[in-house]
Amino acid sequence: MSPKDEITTLRAAAGVPRLRGEDGEGSVQVHQDPSMKIEGAKVFSVYGKGGIGKSTTSSNLSAAFSTLGHRVLQIGCDPKHDSTFTLTGRLQPTVIDILKEVDFHAEELRPEDFVTEGFGGVQCVEAGGPPAGTGCGGYVVGQTVKLLKQHHMLEETDVVIFDVLGDVVCGGFAAPLQHADRAICVTANDFDSIYAMNRIIAAVQAKSKNYNVRLAGCIANRSKDTDEVDRYCEKVGFRRIAHMPDIDAIRRSRLKKKTLFEMPDEEDIVAARAEYVRLAEALYAGTEPLAPAPMEDRDIFELLGFD
Repeated sequence: MSPKDEITTLRAAAGVPRLRGEDGEGSVQVHQDPSMKIEGAKVFSVYGKGGIGKSTTSSNLSAAFSTLGHRVLQIGCDPKHDSTFTLTGRLQPTVIDILKEVDFHAEELRPEDFVTEGFGGVQCVEAGGPPAGTGCGGYVVGQTVKLLKQHHMLEETDVVIFDVLGDVVCGGFAAPLQHADRAICVTANDFDSIYAMNRIIAAVQAKSKNYNVRLAGCIANRSKDTDEVDRYCEKVGFRRIAHMPDIDAIRRSRLKKKTLFEMPDEEDIVAARAEYVRLAEALYAGTEPLAPAPMEDRDIFELLGFD
């Protein structure tokens, strides 16, 4: 029996419907319900290696969009539920925990039960995730979008930002790509971050076969230089769209539970704000859809490794 036939048999045994136009070789994912498509807003998904600064990037980008007059919704997709705390000043309860409290009767909830207004009027939602070792992050993302639609929270939104847990290792973490227009990679100027970015690119390219998502480019974060990032981008046909140096003000802003836009007007803070605003303007105007060719693992070692 071929691998494809084995997958078909497993699907049938699990009661999973046969699907056309699968998301990559060997995928067993169920496609998004068309009624859950986010209409009207520009939707971005932020990915990157764990600890690379995705939440800092997402929150400051949300703040930048808001300063430009856009109505912004940020959705944190991590059980740690710490995506939006610099926007709101505290950790927010997760959608999945709130749903548990009402025995998953979503009709009993009001928007204020799961949406908090943060800096600049940014609407903040923490989707959360299943307990460790159980469930799927994709289910949680789907339930969050469904809840937001039921309460008409997406009808007057200009920008939606999904801040996604870690690098893509399964279909659950890739679920926001079903909603996004553009995917953004956050990386550093080092091997591990670029290695993770290469996997993210492969995941987005797989999703782009069946969804509208395309790659916008990468942000070099917490990095003095960008030479390794730029070398990789040139090799695969990707693009660096921003550079956020490793400045202490960013660390201090997180300790103060604030975005950079609420910090004192120090020279490095003003410069970082300007870079976020420039990036927000470029993303909102529309970036060229990129289609880089991810490298094989061995080839990345050859490109970036040292003897």
